[in-house]
Amino acid sequence: MRMMKLTLLSLAVASSTLSHAARADEAFSNLFTQGKPILDGRYRYEHVDQDNALNNANAQTLRTRVGFQSGKWYGLSALIEADNVSRIGDASYNNTRNGQTDYSVVADPDGSEVNQALLRYDHKYGSAVLGRQRINLDNQRFVGGVAWRQNEQTYDGVLGQLKPLDGLTLSYAYIDNINSIFGPGDNRFDTAANPANIEGHSHLLNAQYIVMPELTATAYQYRLGLDNLAAGGQSSKTTGLRLNGAIAGVSYALEYAQQSEYAGNPLDLDSDYYLAELGYSFKGVAFKGGYEVLSGDSGPGNRAFQTPLATKHAFQGWADIFLLTPADGVKDAYVGLTAPLLGGSLQAWYHDFRAERDSSQYGEEIDVSYAHPIPGVKGLVGLVKYANYDADDFSVDTDKLWVQLQYSY
Repeated sequence: MRMMKLTLLSLAVASSTLSHAARADEAFSNLFTQGKPILDGRYRYEHVDQDNALNNANAQTLRTRVGFQSGKWYGLSALIEADNVSRIGDASYNNTRNGQTDYSVVADPDGSEVNQALLRYDHKYGSAVLGRQRINLDNQRFVGGVAWRQNEQTYDGVLGQLKPLDGLTLSYAYIDNINSIFGPGDNRFDTAANPANIEGHSHLLNAQYIVMPELTATAYQYRLGLDNLAAGGQSSKTTGLRLNGAIAGVSYALEYAQQSEYAGNPLDLDSDYYLAELGYSFKGVAFKGGYEVLSGDSGPGNRAFQTPLATKHAFQGWADIFLLTPADGVKDAYVGLTAPLLGGSLQAWYHDFRAERDSSQYGEEIDVSYAHPIPGVKGLVGLVKYANYDADDFSVDTDKLWVQLQYSY
């Protein structure tokens, strides 16, 4: 069935291409002569110190990415991209694949894998992508690539986008496999708690309309059939609406979503998501504050609002304490700023975490980062980043430090 769907889409793409060929004349060699190589290297040192029995983690890893983005021929293009993640020095950390369970987790397993391999067709009214691909929808709160980790999350399937009117984008994706950050799947430590490949059948529907420069409205429904995840409540149907925009330097976002069970999930899900966010930018300095709620639910099993495909590191603090929403839910009140500093970029954030059901204090977190281009080497950027989670009624005190160099050609 999967191959039949892929074949049918390939035929549709080929048909569109031939139709364009009848109206114009382009050189097939454009695919190669107008293409460009992909080369990216990212070295990272990550230190994790937790107030528990685990040893402190010290990880040095190098992510190397190579590939080729073709040019276009009657709207048709292709991309191939491969990643390798290699450990440097001692394995004094638990990468979820090396068996070093006496250490804190740094979820960057060693290995090589095809990160993207796709065919793409672009038309003035939309596009279609077939194959292994990067999918980032909206702000990645529900569907994203988790690009912060060394092994990016990518998706096997089909993505179509239609733009029938100015400002309107209709997106649909069918996904039958998710290549998670824990891949590649060639190790005995590949378990249902951290699968390298998340199998199942998922449908992503997203409609975005730019009503005016000050207002963008996005309606979505994400039907996630995730067959081999250990944590309950992951297969779900999430339906929501997001409103966001900016007026005279003031930005805002309002969002609501409701989640129910889907694809044979045995839990009776009925949970909600709320977001209210306000920001202000002045002379390059951006201030932002918000209140985000992922509701909990009583009953057997964890029936709280979950976001299994999100780029979670970008939300609820960089210490990654709430990758799985607790059964009592999470309320996150946060403030922060982004500012230029000495030719680089400074970020600072404060989070106050509480339970949604009874408002008990989970803990507080402070996050700070500074990124700066390295002089004399075009495409090379250095980053220092720190997260401090001060636990109260949830998890343990956690400190994380990152030092990173990334080169992009």
